[in-house]
Amino acid sequence: MSSIKQLITRQPWLLALGAFALVGFWMASGMFSTPAEYGTESGDSLGITEGPTRVQVAARQSQIIDRKISIYGGSSPARSVTLGTETDGRVEQILARRGQPLKAGDPILKLDLRDRQAKIDQSKASVREHKTRYEAQQQLQKDGYVSDSQMAETLAKLESARAELTRAELDLKNMTIRAPFDGILEDRDVEIGDYVRSGDQIGSFVDNTKIIITASLAEQDAVNVKAGDTAEAKLVTGQQVSGKIRYVSPVANRETRTFTAELEIPNPDGSLPAGVTAEMFVSTGKVQAHKMSPALLSLASDGTLGVNIVDEFDRVQFYPVEIVQSGSDGIWVSGLPDIAQVVMVGQGYVSQGQLVDPVAVSEDTALAAEETEELEQLN
Repeated sequence: MSSIKQLITRQPWLLALGAFALVGFWMASGMFSTPAEYGTESGDSLGITEGPTRVQVAARQSQIIDRKISIYGGSSPARSVTLGTETDGRVEQILARRGQPLKAGDPILKLDLRDRQAKIDQSKASVREHKTRYEAQQQLQKDGYVSDSQMAETLAKLESARAELTRAELDLKNMTIRAPFDGILEDRDVEIGDYVRSGDQIGSFVDNTKIIITASLAEQDAVNVKAGDTAEAKLVTGQQVSGKIRYVSPVANRETRTFTAELEIPNPDGSLPAGVTAEMFVSTGKVQAHKMSPALLSLASDGTLGVNIVDEFDRVQFYPVEIVQSGSDGIWVSGLPDIAQVVMVGQGYVSQGQLVDPVAVSEDTALAAEETEELEQLN
């Protein structure tokens, strides 16, 4: 043993040569081994096979629906005016309370009489005086005792007296503030004893027998809406109403590029509130569309919105679609074949032209699949 140790010490290259020989022998022995000897198996032996992707599909039949444009706006009274006085005086009587429905001409408040009646009596007396003088001069003129200039002067005084009487009577009439049309006294700014001058604001009055819903139409939708069209609306209070479009602006707003549309709603009993948010639905004609869940929509690489369906050759086809109507229970889209085998589950794992293994599902199963897809998208 010591002799071997001495040999390696004197000639170390013998150790390196021996190690090289062992490694070469080990590598040569592996060339003649089978895969089974090393515990490996082929794909066939494991039962792994490649094939078409399995997807769930449901047949969807198109329907003809009434296409509607949905736009948001707000409600307002048909008319709203500010009430003001046309004469001076002190408020003597309040004849209507805030929120009270009134007919055109009903009194709202009354100013004190002051000397108005005396002015009327004085103006009437002046008219009688000048009228009597004018009639007498007409008789004297026939005999040549009164000149034409005298007649003209007397007639002018008579007309001036009549004008003064008219002003006095109008001032008396204006001491009572009345409803300008059928509606409601929205607000009142004065109380008994307040002194007002001509032109002072005393309240506001609105015509709520009709409600106007005002909204803004997009450029592409304005061409399909015109005055006289029937439309519907849903108020934020939950009330469903219908009426006719009374106005569509002929020129778009320069900043928003939208067109103002006004929907007039009858409100004879005053049950509809003004000044609340409302959603307007305007019909733009009939269209053939499919109803489905928004979760079934896909985006192409260029951003096009569409739906994946399976054709008669079991290949996926991507159809661009347009959302024509939406609601809480789903959306309506156009652009698909009349009967479409829509991919319900697995649309995120297929592409245009891909061969798939479609599995038809029932309507109930399809609805459950749509809900599952929606949950997956939310998560």
